[in-house]
Amino acid sequence: MTSVALPIAPGKPLWRIAQLFGVVLTLALIAALWIVPKPALKLLWDMVIPLLPAVFLVNPLIWRNVCPLATLNDVTGDRSGRRVVDSGMTHAGWIVGIVLLFVLVPARRFLFNDNGPALAITVTLVAAVALVAGMIFARRAGFCNTICPVLPVEKLYGQVPLVPMHGVRCDRCTVCTPVGCIDLATTKTLAQTIGPLRRDTGWLRTGFGAFAAAFPGFIIGYFTTTNGDLATAGAVYFRVLGFAAASYALVAAATTALRLRAALAMPLLGATALGLYYWYAAPKLTEAYAAPDATTLVLRVVIGATLAFWLWKVLPRAVNGKGTAHAT
Repeated sequence: MTSVALPIAPGKPLWRIAQLFGVVLTLALIAALWIVPKPALKLLWDMVIPLLPAVFLVNPLIWRNVCPLATLNDVTGDRSGRRVVDSGMTHAGWIVGIVLLFVLVPARRFLFNDNGPALAITVTLVAAVALVAGMIFARRAGFCNTICPVLPVEKLYGQVPLVPMHGVRCDRCTVCTPVGCIDLATTKTLAQTIGPLRRDTGWLRTGFGAFAAAFPGFIIGYFTTTNGDLATAGAVYFRVLGFAAASYALVAAATTALRLRAALAMPLLGATALGLYYWYAAPKLTEAYAAPDATTLVLRVVIGATLAFWLWKVLPRAVNGKGTAHAT
């Protein structure tokens, strides 16, 4: 397999330490979810996870450089895995990742938000999948670049990062993933993910296009449900997926009427989804960190201003044909 040297982020040894620390913290989290589930769940869901979308906006490679599941995938993928994936398998893997996201996130409401052992088992199983995928597929092809359920969110929020940087995991490219590698070319990933249909309204018929159109409603649906027992699972999925379907229908109508191409639609959808997320998450963050009540308003204003700046930076490229629709 041929390889091409790539520039990497400075301070690679420090990144490696952070990766090891991430795996240790994950093991500690799994143990805590069994032993002291209530504080462990609060720490994870209320204090840590809500920070990740903002990190993706700054640059998704920050998280991808330290993600413990990616580290586990690398452990075997760099040593054992030899099989590369073709374009068809890659696109199929992306669909699997989107489906997993749409299954796992609503499950928080009736299972993972309150059941530490269930979450510990799930995290352990996903970690095992990352390890096994590395045994079969080369580098990051079997998990991180295909079926990871966080990948579609990374692509949507991090399509044009606020701060440029290079990845540290791939200091050489072996073309383990033939198209849409976010580590290799972050700003071109969406164009390669959507494909030629990005040049007209056909992007809505692609897997990622459908995800992006449905995601704002998915977020509203999740945050307007409440935690319950397993018996509420059907109602949770009905509401969350119903809002996602309504979101897709509204975006499809607007896209058809305005002839929106992916270059313009993707930044608007990304900003809308991220803004909605923090509109709902801000009160929880304020409460979790025991901050003054005014912090909720401050967080919403800061996120809104940041997204306005991001759109100001991104949209001229889209209008002038230098964005998602024309990237290669």
